[in-house]
Amino acid sequence: MELIQSLLANEIVVAILLSALPLVFILVYALVTLYMEMKVAAHMQDRLAYMRTGWHGVLQPFADILKLLQKEDIIPFAADKLLFQLAPYVVFIGTYAGFAFIPFSSIYIGSNINLGAFFLVAAGSLVVIGILMGGWASNNKWSIFGGLRSASQMISYEIPTALAIVIAVMITGSLNLQDIVKFQEGGIHNWLLFGGPMASVTLTQKLLLIPFTLVTFIILFTASLAEVNRTPFDLPEAESELVQGFNTEYSGMRFAMFYLAEYANMFLVSGVAVSLFLGGWSSPFGSLMSGTIWGIFWFVLKAMVFVFLQIWIRWTLPRLRVDQLMYTSWKVLTPLLFGCLFAIGLILVW
Repeated sequence: MELIQSLLANEIVVAILLSALPLVFILVYALVTLYMEMKVAAHMQDRLAYMRTGWHGVLQPFADILKLLQKEDIIPFAADKLLFQLAPYVVFIGTYAGFAFIPFSSIYIGSNINLGAFFLVAAGSLVVIGILMGGWASNNKWSIFGGLRSASQMISYEIPTALAIVIAVMITGSLNLQDIVKFQEGGIHNWLLFGGPMASVTLTQKLLLIPFTLVTFIILFTASLAEVNRTPFDLPEAESELVQGFNTEYSGMRFAMFYLAEYANMFLVSGVAVSLFLGGWSSPFGSLMSGTIWGIFWFVLKAMVFVFLQIWIRWTLPRLRVDQLMYTSWKVLTPLLFGCLFAIGLILVW
């Protein structure tokens, strides 16, 4: 016991433990989400899905991991071996770095810096580099096509994502995600989705803000689907066109790293949307059911609702064409957000 107390008194040990917590969370969350996705897909298609591996197939995700662990780690003869091996880890590190700026509760955030929203966008760009690196290093035409598609898609949709973040920052007056969440404390009526708290704006301003913040939130969620390569924006992995896309040549645990990063990214973008527009860890009932533990519960619950929506959309909507993908970003979402940015600016200074 004394050893544990002495270790917890060491700042370095505490920092290591706190930095490892998101990794533990990602691993547990990925298992739950993998099972949830297969079950949701099955019920939407009127079938049973996992039923044999444990009760209702609850052990199937563990079986999938064991299968991937036992698979041979194949590196194509003509591949750039160093970049090929590094790519999955670059993608995962880019996603994992984003978790450092997400406030899970009032007392837990990996890095509570004043430019958290800015660094969140910067960390996300690492994912693009890793995917492009994996596609190019594979020396496979399908992989490079998938990598190039992914790069163009993610760069295009980072613009509406960044603009949505700018709108939240403009209303709250802070780039610190913890401050943005605290700005929305007090109940569901104070969330930015509904114009923010009355303490910062008049009733007229709040009523005028609501349509524009609603549109901004919807666009942010739409852009986040493209950021994580989920349907209807999963063109980098279009099986009918690109075999498997940028990870065609990968197998074993390197293949699993790409999927772990994708599932982690699903929660990350959901967490960003929740923190910016849905009050983050704050309770929707004001002081009722609030506190540190409740804060973690509310944050994870809100984020998982949007993870479920991403799964639902995947098994409901068809895939867009490449031209439709680019058109949606540059000619629909981006102009709409510029309009919202201008309108919200006018309302706030009115």
